[in-house]
Amino acid sequence: MSWVVTSSMVKFRGMVIKTVATNRKAFHNYHIGDSIEAGIALTGSEIKSVRGGRVSLGDAYVRPEGRELWLLNAHIARYEASSYLSHEPTRPRKLLLHRKEIDSLTSKVSEKGLTLLPTRLYIKGSIAKVEVALAKGKKLHDKRESISRREVERELARATKSR
Repeated sequence: MSWVVTSSMVKFRGMVIKTVATNRKAFHNYHIGDSIEAGIALTGSEIKSVRGGRVSLGDAYVRPEGRELWLLNAHIARYEASSYLSHEPTRPRKLLLHRKEIDSLTSKVSEKGLTLLPTRLYIKGSIAKVEVALAKGKKLHDKRESISRREVERELARATKSR
């Protein structure tokens, strides 16, 4: 494997992966488990906005409906140069996965009480992809514990840096 990392772009096996948006709120409010890469069905003006980085995954979640997965509440801003008949910013968007992947994710969500959340939206080559993860909600004491752990790590980093 050959990885080359620059700021928000990663080069993997000759293919450029540019991270457009991450769901930082999900990492704070949930314990993140297994994740899977999914394609996303977008219109022309939506992909232009995604490439411009005008995306927010803060309140987004994934819901299984029928035998499909839908991305809900992901905000993709309207593209400035498109016509007045542009897309709706928070419309439901279909996720593209294989049938076996959809069935396994749906069964895990229904059995264990887990949630499906988008953790990252990125462009791989020229195609928009979403990283979908199984997540379990954190309790208040878990959030406090992770905040205190992060503060201790910062203190240690400052102490070692000043030496």
